[in-house]
Amino acid sequence: MSLSDPSPLQPFVNKLSSRSELGDAERLAILDLPNFPQQIQSNRDFVRLGEQVEHACFVVAGLVGQFGQSRNGTRQISAIHIPTDMVNLHSVVAPEACSALQALTVTTVLRVPHGALRDVAKQYPAIAEAFWRECAVDASVLSEWVVNVGRRDAKTRLAHLLCEVASRSAAASGGVPSSFNFPATQAHVADMLGLTSVHVNRMFQALREEKVISIQGRTIQIVEWKRLTQIGDFDPGYLSLGRLRTHAPGKSD
Repeated sequence: MSLSDPSPLQPFVNKLSSRSELGDAERLAILDLPNFPQQIQSNRDFVRLGEQVEHACFVVAGLVGQFGQSRNGTRQISAIHIPTDMVNLHSVVAPEACSALQALTVTTVLRVPHGALRDVAKQYPAIAEAFWRECAVDASVLSEWVVNVGRRDAKTRLAHLLCEVASRSAAASGGVPSSFNFPATQAHVADMLGLTSVHVNRMFQALREEKVISIQGRTIQIVEWKRLTQIGDFDPGYLSLGRLRTHAPGKSD
């Protein structure tokens, strides 16, 4: 394969390259990784707690929730993954799943075998470093989610979540965080924020009434980005998004 040939892993290469220095040889090696597409129906678990996994999963389309579960079956979503995310890259070195994965919508992933990822990391130190950096960012996101659920009020939690998804979606598309598709249900958002669905609905209404966001179907439009970041106590540094512009054109600075 050449760099000009299309590959379903090209978005992954682009994402890695936004944070790490990769040469042509490294990029080609990643594009040549074996991958196996899988479509998962909404609200279906595709990695279970304690399961020994042999693949990392790259999200092509859809929305994935990473969650923990109590003994009585209550779940807490501790992170979400959008297209361009390699969801469980850490499983290459820790294959027993300590958190589970669920498709929150109809989702397409590419399963990339651990053996192939391990081999390419051994052959190219720059790739190993890039993988390591991606895992560090995932850990940073998990840490921020703990703070969000444990130390922020309901409206701040929701605003912070929307800022994060907007920023990550913009980075994936090469745009700015002005609008994004967010197909999660209010029940899903409740599980992300440690709230009830009724409370989540009230907080969405509050943000709309303050004219900070507007909602059309599954698309959230950010009307006042700076105000949303203030409400959400949001600093994008933990996402390591690099050159992403953190305001939408034409909005308040």
